[in-house]
Amino acid sequence: MGVISRIFANTRRPEGWIGRVMVAGMNGGSHAKLAVWGLFHAPFQGDETVLDCGCGGGANISRMLKLCGNGQVHGVDYSPVSVETSRKVNAKAIKAGRCTVTEGDAADLPFGDAVFDRVTAFETVYFWPELEAAFREVHRVLKTGGIFLIVNESDGKHKKSTRWTNIIEGMHVYTGEDLRVVLLRAGFAEVEMDDDEQHDRLCVKAVK
Repeated sequence: MGVISRIFANTRRPEGWIGRVMVAGMNGGSHAKLAVWGLFHAPFQGDETVLDCGCGGGANISRMLKLCGNGQVHGVDYSPVSVETSRKVNAKAIKAGRCTVTEGDAADLPFGDAVFDRVTAFETVYFWPELEAAFREVHRVLKTGGIFLIVNESDGKHKKSTRWTNIIEGMHVYTGEDLRVVLLRAGFAEVEMDDDEQHDRLCVKAVK
C-alpha cells in the first residue's frame, strides 16, 4: 500500500505515525467548525453525562466538557492511537474524574444500560460496519429521553461523497433518510434532522 493510500485508510482507523498526524489534524480546522454547528442543535444544560462515540483526537470531548461544567464526558474509540491522543488532550479532566477514554467498538459498547444523557458521533458513522447493531447499543446505554446526536461532514447527496467512498474501503456516506430508517428500527422514538445541502453537512438528533 502506497503512502497516499495509507493516509486515506487512516481516516477509518488511525494507526502508526500517519494515524497520529491524521488525528492531530482532525482536532482543528473544518472539523472544529462542523462540531460547533452540530452541537448547536442540542444545547447542554450543564450537568449531563455524555459519551462521544468514535472520539478521534479528543477535541470534541474537550469542547463538551466546557459545555457541561458540572457533568462528565467519556470517549470510546477502536483505534489505540485515537485513545492515546484523546487521553493526552483531556489529561486534566481525566485526572479530575470528569472524563475517561476507553478502547472499544460502537457495536459492543463497554458500558451499562441507561448510563448516558447524551451520546455523540462526529464524522464517524460512515465507518460503522454494523450500523443497526451500533445504533441499538447507543439506544441501550442512553437514558430514557436521552439524545443521540450524529454530525456528518457530508449529507450523502453530493457527487463528491463518492470521491471518498471510492478511496476509503468500508466507508459509506448516508443521507438523513438512510439514518432515520435505521434509527427508528433500532428503537429510537423520535428523529429530527438538519440537512444543510448548501454546505453539504448533516445533523441528526434521535431521542430514546
